[in-house]
Amino acid sequence: MTEQSKIDPKGAKPASLFERADAVFGLGPRTGGASLSPGIPDLPPVPQALRRPAPQAAAPAAAPAAPVAAEAAAPAPTPTPTPEPEAPRAVPFCGPFAAIDREDLRDAGLIVPEDPVTGLLEEFRIVKREVLADARTGRSALARRILVCSPHPGEGKTYCATNLAIALAAERNLEVLLVDADVVRPSVTERLGIEAERGLMDALADPSLAPESLVIRTDIAGLFVLPAGTASVRDAEYLASARTGEVLDRLTEGAPDRIVIFDTPPALAASPAAELAQHVGQALLVVRADETSRAALEDAQQLLSACADIKLLLNAARYSPSGRRFGSYGAGGK
Repeated sequence: MTEQSKIDPKGAKPASLFERADAVFGLGPRTGGASLSPGIPDLPPVPQALRRPAPQAAAPAAAPAAPVAAEAAAPAPTPTPTPEPEAPRAVPFCGPFAAIDREDLRDAGLIVPEDPVTGLLEEFRIVKREVLADARTGRSALARRILVCSPHPGEGKTYCATNLAIALAAERNLEVLLVDADVVRPSVTERLGIEAERGLMDALADPSLAPESLVIRTDIAGLFVLPAGTASVRDAEYLASARTGEVLDRLTEGAPDRIVIFDTPPALAASPAAELAQHVGQALLVVRADETSRAALEDAQQLLSACADIKLLLNAARYSPSGRRFGSYGAGGK
């Protein structure tokens, strides 16, 4: 049977179920405060380790990390320097060797390098100074290519070209190449006593032929000769072809101390002079005193107009208004 308590005679309030349960089980008075809801006792506090953390608001998404300062400040890789192209080197003249007879030079009235200074040498020293001044101030190899021509035959173009070449060869550290470009009547090799079969025209006709292998080395220091070569009916066409520029470039490229002199046919007698005028930077137009007419001079100048610098060289002049007499000062003059 269920234990029943007596009613308090004084009208006291009967004990509640919680009080009676406490009396039976001995739980003692509650200390947790008021019940959360009627009829449900307060639960003992949950140990801290068992408590579920209260839900919190989600943290804002982290902003993207800024680039690392070290990376931003890292030096850019040093680019590999591009090697500069090497400057072209001058091709050495490697043709046969020939000794020039000095007696032949004297007999032809040409300058002999070992002889005492003469009026002829002094005259060509003046000519070569003007030629060298323009050759050294020129911006390209063209200024170092000099054409020697005359309006008509017999006015002394080969004589002047050869003497100028010998005078220039006397300069220190200078190479002078005398090219016989008068294929119709070659005379440079004959005057110098040189025998040769192949030369300029052979190099123009055969692209596989190296022009430097045809250049003759002489026993005059600094003087080289390129013969005219084998003549043919197509000489004018060969000179007008692109091969001419290739050959001349090969002979002069990379050689700032190399002068090339061309002895060409007379301008009013054959076309090679006009063709070669396109490949040179200076032209010496040789005229003979008291023989070359003004009309012939003007016509020749027009044919050589592809060259921007044409100089006039008066040959066989016997009278000087100023009384100039080169060569006499060293022979006892004062």
